[in-house]
Amino acid sequence: MHSHSLDLKAITAEIAAEIAQATDRGRVADYIPALGAISPAHFGMAIVLADGTCHLAGDADVAFSIQSISKVFSLTMALGAVGDAIWKRVGREPSGSAFNSIIQLETERGIPRNPFINAGAIVVCDMLLGRYEPREAIGDMVRFVRSLADDGQSGDGDIVIDEHVARGEAETGFRNMALANYMRAFGNIHHPVEHTLGLYFHQCAIAMSCRQLALAGRYLMAGGRNPATGRSVVSAQRARRINALMLMCGHYDGSGEFAFRVGLPGKSGVGGGILAIAPGVASIAVWSPGLNERGNSQLGTLALERLVRKTGWSIFDPVP
Repeated sequence: MHSHSLDLKAITAEIAAEIAQATDRGRVADYIPALGAISPAHFGMAIVLADGTCHLAGDADVAFSIQSISKVFSLTMALGAVGDAIWKRVGREPSGSAFNSIIQLETERGIPRNPFINAGAIVVCDMLLGRYEPREAIGDMVRFVRSLADDGQSGDGDIVIDEHVARGEAETGFRNMALANYMRAFGNIHHPVEHTLGLYFHQCAIAMSCRQLALAGRYLMAGGRNPATGRSVVSAQRARRINALMLMCGHYDGSGEFAFRVGLPGKSGVGGGILAIAPGVASIAVWSPGLNERGNSQLGTLALERLVRKTGWSIFDPVP
């Protein structure tokens, strides 16, 4: 598992070179025009080690729409705000269905399977609203993500919400509106549906680079602390549990396949990003906009598979 004996600079360069050659790059999400316009030729990768060392490759500093990766940060905030009361309204099991499925909500009376499918993330947003107006809650979330990504040198003020994408989400989000209304009918959405969805659509439209995303994920690698500041973001137990949920549910109905191939807790987004955590070792972000049929980054998954093979970082690898 150790990182100091590995030549990570060479490994990241090798992986980037291999990905650049790939001809089958998956399909870019096009349900929002702003996402459909992104070239599938992009590939970025950032690895941040426990000691703060950064290894970058490709378009590691190009911002992209993090989409569902934001669900990790909103879950973290909700755990801080309401603690374990969250689990009365959201489950902790893999869904096995597509990320935007409504079927289980009927049989399970409006309680979504986990916080990473759309329905679950919408409930988490409803909890975050608390006494806030949506605008305040959105500002809070951006500030939280900026503080996580701050490494004290590169400046994180350029993490913003892509309003163009947020508008596209709101204009095309009929299925998410249906999910929210359906849960409201079961009493599991407490705020006006448009407020809850306003927060949800905006969190999905946060734009970050691989470098910023890998920096933001450090607390999940480091027992809940931000290694740069030493400040606790969540308890060690909660960090472990967020990682467990990422492993089981972070790639929707492709989560088993991702655990099988990569063996790291990870969270994907339809913008083509994946945040992956090697506990105690590294926080890794990859981005390649082309998706596989499950809605996860095709080449991002391949890059992570190559990385764990070359490093032995899979959580299922024996510790040397």
